Amino acid sequence: MLDQQIKKEKTKNILSKIYNLPALPFIIEEVNSIIENPKSSAAQLSQVISKDPALSIKLLSVANSPLYGFPRRVSTIDFAIIILGFNHIRNITVAFSIMESFNNFKNLNFDHKKFWIHSLMTATAAKRISSDLGFRFGGEAFTAGLLHDLGIPVICKYFPREFKQINEMVENLSISYEEAELKVLGVTHKEIGNYLIEKWNLPQFLADVILNHHQPSDAEENTTITALVHLADYMTQFLQFGEFEWDNHFKLDNNILGILNLGDEKYLENFILSYKELFQNQLESIIF
Repeated sequence: MLDQQIKKEKTKNILSKIYNLPALPFIIEEVNSIIENPKSSAAQLSQVISKDPALSIKLLSVANSPLYGFPRRVSTIDFAIIILGFNHIRNITVAFSIMESFNNFKNLNFDHKKFWIHSLMTATAAKRISSDLGFRFGGEAFTAGLLHDLGIPVICKYFPREFKQINEMVENLSISYEEAELKVLGVTHKEIGNYLIEKWNLPQFLADVILNHHQPSDAEENTTITALVHLADYMTQFLQFGEFEWDNHFKLDNNILGILNLGDEKYLENFILSYKELFQNQLESIIF
């Protein structure tokens, strides 16, 4: 126990040196400036976003994703802004930039493409399920879904030796990644992501979702959105579209039945299976 506490303090000390958000592209400042100006138009925002081809492609990909369910093709940034809304555009832009900042490194033990696909599948599914169940925070659910496993690439980037140890321990001892994280680092990827979100003063719902996305019934606040992301995350494993190996021991928190008003376990299983074709189409549409 003492050894684990020492490891935890050592990990937190290293994380404390990540003083600010990763260096985000200048375009983020421009996007925020336009959105915060009540006189700004969609055309002005479109001009700024169009300067970044990679961001433009990602936004169009999101707008056209099958899980979003827009009935007509979104072929321009202007139209994407109109249907997604200014605030959702800002959240997506910031979340994409954070993800990119932690993906710009090489590590043979980490599959960037698989992680990105899993994160995007969880995000789009959380947004769609939120809408289908009548909740009004689809944009926030998307952002939280995209960042729910933020702690994993952080471990990979800042703790490469420990990241390798965690993978070896999972393979050799047949334990979960979360158990291995605790043994090696004294903390889990959930705690690491939560710590950084709070340190960067990002919205509290993101911190709550990241910390509790494996057990949403433990969340004291933002329980519903946490349950949505948990369900979307679980569905990638259950349906085997966009799954990620760090969720291999993922167990459904049955308390979400009550939180999301999903009836009994049989109803939930049918609910999940009804998304199978959408998940398959979504996976095939993802641009990496």
